[in-house]
Amino acid sequence: MVNVYDQANALESALRQSDEFKALESYYKAVNENEESKKLFDEFREVQMELQVKQMQGEEILDADVERAQQTAQAIEADENIKSLMESEQKLSQLIQDLNRVIMKPIEDLYKVNEQ
Repeated sequence: MVNVYDQANALESALRQSDEFKALESYYKAVNENEESKKLFDEFREVQMELQVKQMQGEEILDADVERAQQTAQAIEADENIKSLMESEQKLSQLIQDLNRVIMKPIEDLYKVNEQ
């Protein structure tokens, strides 16, 4: 019998060794080693969290909040370290989405068979 948790741990290890994760790790390090990049990145994450909290609590998102988020987004797009980090994050996210599709395939197949 296959132990699914052993397989999941093996997948986690493989993910850590993937090119996508290693690139993300490298760019994250570059951002943190550059004082200006780190400051911008921290501010960007703070703005994102504030907006998420407001949204989850049903609070109104003010024009000033939106403007601050846009200004922060523009600033990080101009920072090559952060731009590279975000691009690598997108690639890793795509890999994880692909893996999720593979993991969910048996369930999808089961429902397709039973629908016919």
